[in-house]
Amino acid sequence: MALLANIKGVGLGLKRELIPQIQRLFNGPSIANINFVEIAPENWIDAGGKTAADLAWFVERYPIACHGLCLSLGGPDPLNTGFLKQVKQFLATNKILLYTEHLSYCSDIQRGKAGYLYDLLPIPFTEDAVKYVAQRIRQTQDILGQRIAVENTSFYVAAPISSMDEITFLNAVLSEADCWLHLDINNIYVNSVNFGFDAHEFLRRIPGERIVYSHVAGHLQVGSNILVDTHGENVIDPVWALLEEAYQLFGIFPTLLERDTNIPPLTELIHEVDKIAAYQNRYLARHNLKQTRVA
Repeated sequence: MALLANIKGVGLGLKRELIPQIQRLFNGPSIANINFVEIAPENWIDAGGKTAADLAWFVERYPIACHGLCLSLGGPDPLNTGFLKQVKQFLATNKILLYTEHLSYCSDIQRGKAGYLYDLLPIPFTEDAVKYVAQRIRQTQDILGQRIAVENTSFYVAAPISSMDEITFLNAVLSEADCWLHLDINNIYVNSVNFGFDAHEFLRRIPGERIVYSHVAGHLQVGSNILVDTHGENVIDPVWALLEEAYQLFGIFPTLLERDTNIPPLTELIHEVDKIAAYQNRYLARHNLKQTRVA
């Protein structure tokens, strides 16, 4: 993953309301732990005016990861190759090296026409689905001319006719498609509560060599065993614990804070960015101490 060496440390999802705050504080120490930002290409392709100027400002100052929203890798409609060609041009123009998408679907065919469902829905966990999705990932990689990463997603209703569990399905897709993993720590926790499995056991079965970067986020609890992945709350302790264990299992990998709704001022949000950096620094200190003792 040498080509992605510029994506490192701690990242922050780039929401419109955060742009002027980051620009204002850029040269100060308060946001020093923001090492990269993440954008959804759908929101920036063909942008003009101030939006294009804002993007150019960040391209000059921060490494950028693109995290897609609408490719619908598991959907029944043909892959949107026209959109992927736009993505390819967008990545090249802005010197963005990383593109990731959700391991889910968000489109369907109604009356012969493809339409978007405006939600990320689970793919049936079957051998046929592994082959189907992996083929679409390979097609995506062929069009883009680069490897992509897929993100483990949260969901709330189990897909019908599944014949394997989520982690088995995820690992099978990664192997079949030979792609990277965009590891979402919060989604592991959300699904573990919603479907009653051990989040730490799930994490231990992740192929660490495929992790390209990760997300942490907050969620909404709507019942004793129902969590909704809103990205609108603070990260909770069990998710921090999973992140710390992931570092212990796999070493440090880039980690981005997602906050999509109920966004506080950057001066408040930065506390969670700093907390991610503290976990990374703590791991590095322990690792260096072990190396010193061995030497």
